[in-house]
Amino acid sequence: MLDIKLLREQPELVKQAYANRGAAIDIDGMLAADALRRERQYEFEQLRAEQNKASGEIAQLKKAKQDAAGAIAAMKQVSDRIKQLEEQMKQADEEFQARLLLLPNLPDASVPVGRDESANREERRWGAPQAFDFTPLDHVDVGTKLGILDFECAAKLSGARFSLLRGAGALLERALINFFLDTHTREHGYTEVLPPFMVNSDSMQGTGQLPKFSEDLFRIANEGKDLWLIPTAEVPVTNIHRDEILAEDQLPVKYCAYTPCFRSEAGSYGKDTRGMIRQHQFNKVEMVKFTTPESSWDELESLTRNAEAILQKLEIPYRVMTLCTGDMGFSAAKTYDIEVWLPGQNKYREISSCSNFTDFQARRANIRFRRGDKRPEFVHTLNGSGLAVGRTLVAVLENYQRADGSVVVPQALRPYMAGLERIAPAP
Repeated sequence: MLDIKLLREQPELVKQAYANRGAAIDIDGMLAADALRRERQYEFEQLRAEQNKASGEIAQLKKAKQDAAGAIAAMKQVSDRIKQLEEQMKQADEEFQARLLLLPNLPDASVPVGRDESANREERRWGAPQAFDFTPLDHVDVGTKLGILDFECAAKLSGARFSLLRGAGALLERALINFFLDTHTREHGYTEVLPPFMVNSDSMQGTGQLPKFSEDLFRIANEGKDLWLIPTAEVPVTNIHRDEILAEDQLPVKYCAYTPCFRSEAGSYGKDTRGMIRQHQFNKVEMVKFTTPESSWDELESLTRNAEAILQKLEIPYRVMTLCTGDMGFSAAKTYDIEVWLPGQNKYREISSCSNFTDFQARRANIRFRRGDKRPEFVHTLNGSGLAVGRTLVAVLENYQRADGSVVVPQALRPYMAGLERIAPAP
């Protein structure tokens, strides 16, 4: 959530930031609504003070056995106006808060300005795509021929945008999850948590999924239940500290979590319909940080490096991109996308997004920290995929495929696959 003081004191800065995002938002209208809300609040407080003063005067008149009828009648009008203002203030505040929840975060000054992904800025690359002496297949053909990916059965069970993994495919998915978690907990200092896979509306609102993106989510239909399937572990993990005040010496708090993720992909009709790139259900290991404001940018760099370390251990080429203002997510102030090389598609594809949300989510979820005996401040929150499991499986199948149809198991994963060195076609 945006700091209302910033909106009031620097409206032109806010307008320009949203123009850079390509977001059409009526800031002047919001300021007018805010001004009206504050006027009613001021009138309410003045009348309350008048009412309190008059109550004392009426009490004195009665005590002195003097006629208080006129004063009582006058206060009846004041009381009626106060009740009217209370209702108006409640309605105005609810409407203003609802509009405030629809405002995206402001991009950091270091974010390139642009309308779409064509304006994203490449920061660095690691590894060089290998030269195959045969035409590399995409993961669908590789996995289907190996008998480890079954999209037809998944469609029978659940419909489009689902997959079923068999045998070594299922083992490879599980190996990736454990490898990611072990690396982040043992080498990068994260505490593993296993959160619920369903959360309430307050949790979704706290991280920015609600109210704006309800169509991208799956809601539980049980009558009387306020539950949503999580689109990412970011939602439950960030909300662990909702409505809490942390001590400064606790920060940074660093969590990692494996969860399945559920997304309706409402805005992706016709995109990536083949294979495992864009599905309704997929596995992911997420990293989440809570930091002080002055350290959050350094923490973003280290979080991104933590995600990169996974791909380096797997020896899979990738590049890091800074997303432009028009391509960034709703809650982010800055995002790095890590894009992995997929030879079957002959292009780089996103495998992780690492973002600093500054105090945007913390304001929505009321997550604060205290420096000594000073007033509480909002933390900065960050998160990043470490990594998307299905897309990493795709990258392994495509980068480690061989001409005979087999797939070599990366060295880093062999301890998690009972020493299996190669996934070969059935004889």
